[in-house]
Amino acid sequence: MADDTVDDTSEQREVRLGKRARLIERGEQAYPVAVPVTDTIGAVRARHTDLEPDVATGDVVGLAGRIVHLRNTGKLCFASLQAGDGSRIQAMVSLDAVGEESLADWKAVVDLGDHLFVSGEVVTSRRGELSIMVAEWRIAAKALLPLPNLHTELSEETRVRSRYLDLITRPAARRNVVTRATAVASLRATFAERGYLEVETPMLQTQHGGASARPFVTHSNAFDTDLFLRIAPELFLKRAVVGGLERVFEINRNFRNEGADSTHSPEFAMLESYEAYSDYHGVADLVQDLIQRSAVAVGGSTTVTWTDGTEFDLGGQWERISMYPSLSAAAGVEITPETPMAELVALAERVEIEVAHPIRGKYVEELWEHFVKSSLLRPTFVMDMPLDTSPLVREHRSIPGVVEKFDLYVRGFELATGYSELTDPVVQRQRFVDQAVLAAGGDPEAMRIDEEFLRALEFGMPPTGGLGMGIDRLLMALTGDGIRETILFPLVK
Repeated sequence: MADDTVDDTSEQREVRLGKRARLIERGEQAYPVAVPVTDTIGAVRARHTDLEPDVATGDVVGLAGRIVHLRNTGKLCFASLQAGDGSRIQAMVSLDAVGEESLADWKAVVDLGDHLFVSGEVVTSRRGELSIMVAEWRIAAKALLPLPNLHTELSEETRVRSRYLDLITRPAARRNVVTRATAVASLRATFAERGYLEVETPMLQTQHGGASARPFVTHSNAFDTDLFLRIAPELFLKRAVVGGLERVFEINRNFRNEGADSTHSPEFAMLESYEAYSDYHGVADLVQDLIQRSAVAVGGSTTVTWTDGTEFDLGGQWERISMYPSLSAAAGVEITPETPMAELVALAERVEIEVAHPIRGKYVEELWEHFVKSSLLRPTFVMDMPLDTSPLVREHRSIPGVVEKFDLYVRGFELATGYSELTDPVVQRQRFVDQAVLAAGGDPEAMRIDEEFLRALEFGMPPTGGLGMGIDRLLMALTGDGIRETILFPLVK
């Protein structure tokens, strides 16, 4: 069947190439630089609502759209034109209105999928469908390949590999793009209200830092040096705070040379923000406000409706739990920052958890994910994480062995993380040294010593709260879709 489809597509392409040649031979353009559009399909539909059948409005317009339905029936031909936003209108091409030659040309060169310009009066058909009674038409762009069957859903593989087809054929795909743009605009508006500045930091860095992750490596010919695609903007944004920009945020791309699954992509959009004189409690308040306002901007309510029809409540005050007590309760055994490594290893082996490059904090976090994560249905802040897995975070002000850090879980996945930032350059240097030991031991995610960042800290960084949130994951929470559906053009093999 696949071969038959390929052959059929190849034959149709040859036929359409012939029609393109025919247009050019008679002095017309198959791909004109412009057409005299005077209106949009959406605007025309908005102006003419609830009309009776067989009405002539007297409104003459010039419209363009892609042909998504085509029916040629003798002296009257019909085409459904679709705009980029998915709005549609019917074009009626009649012998009486355009003449015999133009109607014959229509039947000879127009195909499903073509972009078409039409001008004429806005009318309703005998069945009451809003239409354009075409007085003039021309090809705006000739499609050489046929559209997929609009009545058959595209496979997931086709949707992500050929997103342009997904956008043409599936309203949900177009809605996702609009939802993402609306959500990001809301984030920016909330930050603006709070007095934040949007800044940009380097994506090419001389050394990777700001997170524990494996980087992508590239080479600069101009500088004759290897560079890293950034895994996080954190260390540069903190430099901005040192410089006196006390409330900053950035929305941009991060790159991590790691696995890809339903919640991870090697290239992803990230929001990071830093606020002087705040802490991780203030950051938790901020991220709840950001997400709830985004939900309202997208759907008018903090209760969002996912693609599958499920309603998910993002409203109210979100619960805050601590990692160690919640793990102890779920595992049925007390686990604290002082629990011996041997006990953590034994518990992990009992539940068949393997930890690469093991340190105490990684065992605690992996055990917490096993015992607790799946039970968190409502948005939940998981507070007070292990110290040795958070080298850039301030140690807890009253609980030894943990740091002032939270992870926000929504729908069972991590959506955001927040910190009381470590601002002591002496302690930060020792944390980097500890990370360097792990790196020397073979941990590819361990951080390296960043001397320039440490130098900046030595000029004095005020107490600061920091936030990191994945934009793609925010869209997952708002739509219920997997990460490949929330990214317009995801990376696929």
